[in-house]
Amino acid sequence: MRTAYPPIHPYREQQLSVDDLHTLHIEECGNPNGVPVLFVHGGPGAGFTTADRCFFDPEFYRIILFDQRGAGRSTPHAELSRNSTDLLVADIEAIRCELGVERWLLFGGSWGSTLSLVYAETHPERVLGLILRGIFLCRPEDVSWFYQHGCSRVFPDAWLEFIAHIPDAERHDLLTAFHRRLIGSNEVERLSAARAWSTWEGKCATLDPSPALVERFANAHTALSLARIEAHYFINDSFLKPNQILRDAHRLKDIPGVIVHGRYDMVCPVDQAFALHEAWPTARLQIIRDAGHASGEAGILDALIHATDEFRGLLGRGA
Repeated sequence: MRTAYPPIHPYREQQLSVDDLHTLHIEECGNPNGVPVLFVHGGPGAGFTTADRCFFDPEFYRIILFDQRGAGRSTPHAELSRNSTDLLVADIEAIRCELGVERWLLFGGSWGSTLSLVYAETHPERVLGLILRGIFLCRPEDVSWFYQHGCSRVFPDAWLEFIAHIPDAERHDLLTAFHRRLIGSNEVERLSAARAWSTWEGKCATLDPSPALVERFANAHTALSLARIEAHYFINDSFLKPNQILRDAHRLKDIPGVIVHGRYDMVCPVDQAFALHEAWPTARLQIIRDAGHASGEAGILDALIHATDEFRGLLGRGA
């Protein structure tokens, strides 16, 4: 079974101002003359980690990572103003132009799969291929499963901790109740709600419990951006038209793709991967029988490394 490539350090870091409010943190690793691959992180609002550099052969790939608006080391932190899906797609294009990339491979999981798909459907001529994990279509039923009714029946203990922050009278619409607190002026209540929101996600993300992942999600800096930005997107239908990703999937027909999804993914149930594959049948769908949602689970990590190596062979021959 494959494991991640060894830790590496960036050879370049920069800040890119995309408007008069938002500045994005960008870093590049690996081979400066290699095939460009863009790592698209999840959330929205999670930011990328140093481990995210290690899905790719650093001798072959020019590995590009960036923190989306309001996330990670991008500024202002946890900012909701001028933060929407179409602007994130425009940001990716701005990064491509800034770095002088003609076409690139996109690698994204969870919300990162959402944003990668929307970008590829908007700019298919710029995409060499897609490696996607934990497909999240951002339909109302997908959001409701995790934040209202569905996952609560699989993790009832963690669910009780999650909803404890909301009075009974407001629990019929938890997304609205949490959003109200996450954008409120009470700093203590805002952080408490953020930690409850993010911890719930961390506890449900893996088949086997991962205290390290839960701890990362509970960190104040990560929790605040993750919870605020996710709630902001979800209460606005992720700034997508109804069923937009599947409706526009025909635009992916000439793009090679690999879809990796855990059979027991409780954050983004596996039916979303099947729906995407039905709309994009030329992609290869790989269901990992003993995994949940997180990219670090052994079976998912193995499949992702195999996918980047597979594209290394494909793109190397093309080059």
